[in-house]
Amino acid sequence: MEIAAGVRARELRAADVVAEALDRIERTDPWLCAFVEVWGEEALRRAGEVDRRLDRRGADPSLPLAGVPVAVKGRHGLRTAGPLLAAGAVAVGATSVPGPGTPWQTWGLGARGRTVNPWRADRTPGGSSAGAAAAVAAGLVPLATGSDGAGSVRIPAAWCGVVGLKATAGRLPSTDRTGLAVPGVLARSAADAASWWQVVAGEPEPALPALPVTAVWSPDLGFAGPDPEPVALGRAAVERLVAAGVVRLVRPRVPVRLMDPGPAWLALRTPGADLAGAHRVRAENDRRLAALFADAELLLTPTAPTAPHGHEGPGDRYSTSLTWAFNLSGHPALSLPAGFGSDGCPAGLQLVAPHGREALLLAVAREAEAREAEARS
Repeated sequence: MEIAAGVRARELRAADVVAEALDRIERTDPWLCAFVEVWGEEALRRAGEVDRRLDRRGADPSLPLAGVPVAVKGRHGLRTAGPLLAAGAVAVGATSVPGPGTPWQTWGLGARGRTVNPWRADRTPGGSSAGAAAAVAAGLVPLATGSDGAGSVRIPAAWCGVVGLKATAGRLPSTDRTGLAVPGVLARSAADAASWWQVVAGEPEPALPALPVTAVWSPDLGFAGPDPEPVALGRAAVERLVAAGVVRLVRPRVPVRLMDPGPAWLALRTPGADLAGAHRVRAENDRRLAALFADAELLLTPTAPTAPHGHEGPGDRYSTSLTWAFNLSGHPALSLPAGFGSDGCPAGLQLVAPHGREALLLAVAREAEAREAEARS
């Protein structure tokens, strides 16, 4: 990350970087409501420790996130942030998650009120990693941790216009008894998300795959009913990847038609439920996805079936209809910004890879960002 490189080279002071982040939070969070707690004094103390360590040792390679301000999801987010702190990151606060009193989770409740979408205050940022996505999109922090049980990283990433990565089930520690919820990250770029992955997974920087990467496009996974606009935005993003030589679309031998994972997902989340049907759906979808990934390296879909809804709730639409299949199957998935809808809000393109191929997702996303930057310059 650029911040960490500057701090390690002593071109920047961690204390100054963190103080600036805290100042941005103080000025912005009264209307954004992305944080439930801000740890200003502790963050500055921690940043000072990073500076003193680097002053003594020089450009310490054991601190790949030196001085990087990060936000953690919810008041208990520090429990899983150990690898980031050990890498030199500085936790500046806990981000909002949905509050009590409603079954829908695509919103957040900060210390000062309902979390708003940075692009339109009358729209939700998505959830449950609501504050994390809002804080990154508003430029308060470059990285925020999240967790994704049905789309809770990818949906807010799409609706706030940032990158959101969900890991393969079982690759990182998770306390979810069902195995559906896994750790993830919200980041301002794929490169920053890759920095998080390298630290938490202990992997080297993702190597660029042989391009173009073969991919299958599905607007609806064979069962969802997405609105036309997010489908059009996702398809346009795919066409840009094709034109840039990043992906090559292929036709699978069998069309993409997954079984609706909703009933199975809900059964797994319901104590005492009969899980026989859930296991059948999971096994059948696993079989179909294995066949798909025998033909292609990536599956591409819209991230969310609708634009961000208002704070009154989503109505009877499941915002998770395109994401929770991959919590059930355990595949890694990433949401990449895919442009803006007619309402001025962002949309996302979801990239899904075979189990354990987070590095492929990140490498493709980084190459996509680089090609788009070249096209703009």
